[in-house]
Amino acid sequence: MASPSSSAADPAQHKYLQCLTNHSSTPISQAIYFPTDPLYTSTLESNIRNLVYASDSTPRPLFIVAATHVSHIQSTILCCKAHGLQLRIRSGGHDFDGLSYVSPSPFVLLDLFNLRSVTIDVESETAWVNSGATLGELYHEIAGNSKILGFPGGVCPTVGVGGFLSGGGYGNLMRKHGLSVDNVVDAIIVDSDGRVLDREAMGEDLFWAINGGGGASFGVIVSWKIRLVPVPETVTVFRVERTLEQGASDVVHKWQLIADKLHEDLFIRVVLIPVPITSGDEEKFTIKAKFNALFLGKTERLMGLMDHEFPELGLSPADCLEMSWIESVLFWSNYPPETSTENNTAALLSRELQSIKSGKRKSDYVVTPIPKASLEGIWAKMMESGKTGFVFNPYGGAMDEVPAAETAFPHRAGNLYKIQYSIGWKEPGVEAEEKYLGDIRRMYSYMTPFVSKNPRRAYMNYRDLDIGTVKRGSKNSYAEGKVYGDKYFDGNFERLVKVKTAVDPNYFFWNEQSVPVLPGKVEL
Repeated sequence: MASPSSSAADPAQHKYLQCLTNHSSTPISQAIYFPTDPLYTSTLESNIRNLVYASDSTPRPLFIVAATHVSHIQSTILCCKAHGLQLRIRSGGHDFDGLSYVSPSPFVLLDLFNLRSVTIDVESETAWVNSGATLGELYHEIAGNSKILGFPGGVCPTVGVGGFLSGGGYGNLMRKHGLSVDNVVDAIIVDSDGRVLDREAMGEDLFWAINGGGGASFGVIVSWKIRLVPVPETVTVFRVERTLEQGASDVVHKWQLIADKLHEDLFIRVVLIPVPITSGDEEKFTIKAKFNALFLGKTERLMGLMDHEFPELGLSPADCLEMSWIESVLFWSNYPPETSTENNTAALLSRELQSIKSGKRKSDYVVTPIPKASLEGIWAKMMESGKTGFVFNPYGGAMDEVPAAETAFPHRAGNLYKIQYSIGWKEPGVEAEEKYLGDIRRMYSYMTPFVSKNPRRAYMNYRDLDIGTVKRGSKNSYAEGKVYGDKYFDGNFERLVKVKTAVDPNYFFWNEQSVPVLPGKVEL
């Protein structure tokens, strides 16, 4: 950590340290890491989740503020404004295109990993959770206080709460209880003037915007008050795999027709990956479809639903496992079902990924079923690439009941399922990166006829700079921002722009895909 003596050797560092100290109501020097500090690199790299942004050529922050108090956030904002520095805000580091910790302009990284407290109130069925906590830490605290409460968050325990919630995070409870943002009741934000505001103080427009519109466009969200949801003491999970040779095309096609119409207690995700098979001396590919499910009830009732609605999958009671909700979290994270209680705790509280590699994500929404013949064409394209995988996440249930304008997240009724495209690689170098990026981009282009149109919608938490960016200082920020803004926010984009212009008219909270501003200040 920086010390006054080590910082004084560099006039710029001394200037920044002095500014931060002057504006913080609590000691801050021990929370600051300059590049000369021995812990700077390990702190920076500890929450990098995509090795594309860990190369020697990746821009690095002038310094890191690992805030331990809200006054550290306030002082960082004020000093970045005073010295014309960009601010990047990181809670868990899962921003797929690295915007939470990389910038082309001189920047400061405000890292929230030390602000990770979780306070559960079982009586009111609510919790306060800091943005720097992970979903695993939140789930662990919930389960430690109740066996019949949960939260409709994501299935990856290492994801940071701050970015997840503000982007409209989803998970396998979404068909029953909606999105994470449908269960947010209050928040604490520090705005561009360094003011600390709760829901009442910030007003309903800003509160609406940070629930699905991306918090980093509007301020630094310190903590969230969330509504916990009921879960049964026993849930059922299954994971069933089918290849093309085992009739996967027919099963996936039928899934499209019924997944959004199944009972809201049942969530069935489909993971599709090309896998090699050996035929003599020649390596060929097939497609493996993995049907991963969470059912809010016991096996007997699940089997009745599946036999009636989805017999094509051929599910049997032997495929099913009954467990608690918290155990299902780990099952969905690919931990073995027999994981011990101690190992469960360690897995939920760990901030380390099981593996880290380079990667790229993209997204789409499907509003009409893809014909079986077209699915077979998609499989052929996937096998040609040999690397790009898909995840189909079903809609319906509670997602059809919340109006599109209720929160800033717009993708509600009318969507059958969401697609995540993913590709990962371990080979180093620009040549490998260009190869794999080309693979996923060609796959995305091929899918154009089968997905939503005008706009072709996208999920903001699957950050994708391919769909548009806004330049720093651009005089056309609104026009540039509308390109990706319409895709992420659809009919809610214009209201988000109005809120952004009112609360951050000088565009301090900028990144390559932030909500843009209009010229002049807009009064709400």
